[in-house]
Amino acid sequence: MFNLLQKIGKALMTPIAVLPVAALLLRLGFGDIPIVPAEVASIMKAAGESIFSHLDLLFGIGIAYGLAKNNDGAAALAGAIGVLIAKAVYTSIDKDVNMGVFVGIIMGVLAGSLYNRFYTIKLPEFLGFFGGKRFVPIITALVAIGVGILAGFFWHYAQAGIDAFSNAIIGLKEVGTFIYGTLNRLLIPLGLHHILNSIFWFQLGEYTYIKDGAEMVANGDLHRFFAGDKTAGTYMSGFYVIMMFGLPAMAYAMYLNTPKASRKKVGALLAGVAFTSFLTGITEPLEFLFLFIAPALFVIHALLTGLALALAQMLNIHAGFGFSAGLIDYIINYKLATNPLLILPLGGIFAFIYFIVTHYTIKLLKLNIFEETIATEISQVDDKTLSFIEALGGKENIIHTDACITRLRMSVKDSSILKDEPFILLGAKGIIRPDKKSIQIILGTKAESVAEKIKIYLQNN
Repeated sequence: MFNLLQKIGKALMTPIAVLPVAALLLRLGFGDIPIVPAEVASIMKAAGESIFSHLDLLFGIGIAYGLAKNNDGAAALAGAIGVLIAKAVYTSIDKDVNMGVFVGIIMGVLAGSLYNRFYTIKLPEFLGFFGGKRFVPIITALVAIGVGILAGFFWHYAQAGIDAFSNAIIGLKEVGTFIYGTLNRLLIPLGLHHILNSIFWFQLGEYTYIKDGAEMVANGDLHRFFAGDKTAGTYMSGFYVIMMFGLPAMAYAMYLNTPKASRKKVGALLAGVAFTSFLTGITEPLEFLFLFIAPALFVIHALLTGLALALAQMLNIHAGFGFSAGLIDYIINYKLATNPLLILPLGGIFAFIYFIVTHYTIKLLKLNIFEETIATEISQVDDKTLSFIEALGGKENIIHTDACITRLRMSVKDSSILKDEPFILLGAKGIIRPDKKSIQIILGTKAESVAEKIKIYLQNN
């Protein structure tokens, strides 16, 4: 189950990667940007809304594609068919049933799993045309009918539970937001924070608006924000404080606590990951630098994240984002936000807190975050791809290669025989072994490139 949840968390990144485009199109479509003519704005808004109004389909396709072996398009087709059929069935039974993105997640997981189980199936010769990958959409369609029937009769019980959870979190006000923010960071090492986010950003809360004379419903903090709900953004606003201010300040404190002999190399590394956090809101390359070496510091970071979200809610700041809480999203969505200027002084305060806490935590615990091996440049390795394969125990030990933005996710015959040092020499910020058959190497944004090179090498050899 843990492995499955990790795979779902990784697969969720495929549909989520489309959202920045949708958010940008919607932003251009609000009609308040002078250089965008009204006719163009109207087209942009329609384009952006088309993505947000079909999030369930997007999730079904993206998750099925992400879970399928070799990311095959047949799985994506099966995911789309599954979502369409399941929705048609449950609405025919009960027109008030609305599963939101959950139908996409459920059918995406089922379609991806069915693909992995049946993509090599052989049927009798007279049915041979429908064998192999062609069988996957067929079996998914049949399963989707079952899902639709179950949802039509029983989803209202699950919806009652979701509503109770939503009301409980909303009722806790700042305390509930603090819990969410803290858990969001604590789940990062396991790769499960995407699952938590999918509930808060795409399902929690409801906002009704009018589109082309028809009443539409937006669910989730992110969707409601871009639909025009001024109360949305509660579970996103505080991240700007952390990603644009807190983590860069933490990086500076680490730099000052690095021995002078190593500062040049370490400074270049920290400057890169800190700027990435500030500009784009991608934090994993920085967080994994200290996660395993200074777990106490990571827990403090998680608690401060929860506090930032709670204070943003207390100050009535509502600033959403399409991808993550970096400078790009801050500028693009500034006019849609409520009290976005307050993020700047709040960010300054948290930058000071992060700097002081990091500086004295390193001093108090006598942490040596940057060993010489971490500062070793990848360019010193003659053939990076071969070195990764060798570090993974050779091609005989590799079962499956995958990546998720910042992580190289490998299925291997035995992860216990693998040493950390070769990966660290190749630039790894951390290594996770969920079980004996899998290993994750945190590399930063080059992870997907490394994975593709390993795949190409193994396919050709």
